Amino acid sequence: MRVLCVDPASDEGHATQSALSRVGIDATVCGSLHEARETLDESVVGVVTEYDLPDGTGLELVDEVRTVVPDATCVLFTDAGFDELETAALGTTVAEYVDKGLPDAREELVDLLSFGIDNRSQTAYPLPRDEVARLDAVEEYVDDPSALDTSLDRLTTVAAALFDVDSATVGFLEAHEERFVACHGTDVDSLAREDTICTYTVLDDGVTVVPDTREDPRFETNDELVAADIRFYAGAPIRTDEGDAIGVFCLFDAEPRAFGDEDRTLLSTLADDVMDRLDLRRRLREATAGDRDE
Repeated sequence: MRVLCVDPASDEGHATQSALSRVGIDATVCGSLHEARETLDESVVGVVTEYDLPDGTGLELVDEVRTVVPDATCVLFTDAGFDELETAALGTTVAEYVDKGLPDAREELVDLLSFGIDNRSQTAYPLPRDEVARLDAVEEYVDDPSALDTSLDRLTTVAAALFDVDSATVGFLEAHEERFVACHGTDVDSLAREDTICTYTVLDDGVTVVPDTREDPRFETNDELVAADIRFYAGAPIRTDEGDAIGVFCLFDAEPRAFGDEDRTLLSTLADDVMDRLDLRRRLREATAGDRDE
């Protein structure tokens, strides 16, 4: 979870970085459009940029950011007056504007950026209120998804037999997609978050059950579910001790069905088992790193 501070004046960029760090925002300073392009990836949740850059403009950067992270908060923090900007382009790129010359300009910038990050766009899919902390937890606990496959695959095999369903999966919700690291009965690798029911599961404390997806207005027109012939869904959030839902243990079936209280408890137990394994891996990594430092 990072913010890019793009300013050809190094002292200005680092001053902005320092202001953001005081409110817990990790910022990377870049001096040009090219450098920002090289640094841009899906971990970026916001961009603060000067308008005049050595190799382009801040608006060009905002356009590129939108293709990589559509819901990133973008702010032009600039000496250029508003009337000097290409205002037509500004309208299409949906960037905020803060005049560097104003009193307390950086305080205004920090407030604007913090609010934008905390209330990132929910037009495509709903976001948990703690989305920033939740994504940080995903990075902390799921450092190497490929290393989890074998042990978690066994759990999904057990779950499919236990509940007599077509398929079972363990998936982790990243910024814009759900990555499935263990599957039984299906070979899906990832889905856009707007296409997965798990996007809604991480919003709730308990198990989410959809007895028939074609009878639920949220999913009745979901092409991915139709293509996969999924009518029944049950999902238990995989939560850290701090309460962040980093993923979901899911069940799917081609036939609508009920799912009782005992079933919900069993599925939650499987999700807790996944979290216990992730926490053990994290503690082992930390212990190994500590041994290397000694």
